[in-house]
Amino acid sequence: MRDHIQREDYELWDIVIDSPLATLRKNVEGIDVPKTRADCTAEDLKKWEKNVKAKKWLVCGLDPDEYSRIQGCSTANQIWDTLQLAHEGTTQVKRSRETLLYSQYGNFAMKDG
Repeated sequence: MRDHIQREDYELWDIVIDSPLATLRKNVEGIDVPKTRADCTAEDLKKWEKNVKAKKWLVCGLDPDEYSRIQGCSTANQIWDTLQLAHEGTTQVKRSRETLLYSQYGNFAMKDG
C-alpha cells in the first residue's frame, strides 16, 4: 500500500502515517481550536487536499464491511490506524500471536492421519 500511495504522490504517505493536519489557531482565551475554512491559509488547504487524496487511495479497494469500519474517520491517518488495528491487532495481541506461533513451531510434529 505504501509504495502504491507514494507512487501517486510521495507526501501522501506522510499524511497517512503522521497526519500533519494540525490546522489550529489560538482563540481569545489562548486555547488551540480548529481553524475555520475562512481562517485557513493556502498551505492549510493544500494539506487538507492531500488528506482527501490519501483517503481516496485508502478507501478505493475496501469492500462494504471494511468501509463500514472506517466510515466515521475524518483523516487518512485515522483510516489507516483503524484498518491496522482491525487486521493486526494491538501490540499485546501481536505478542500473543508470536508466542503462539513460536510454541506451535516448537511442538511441530506430524499429526495422526
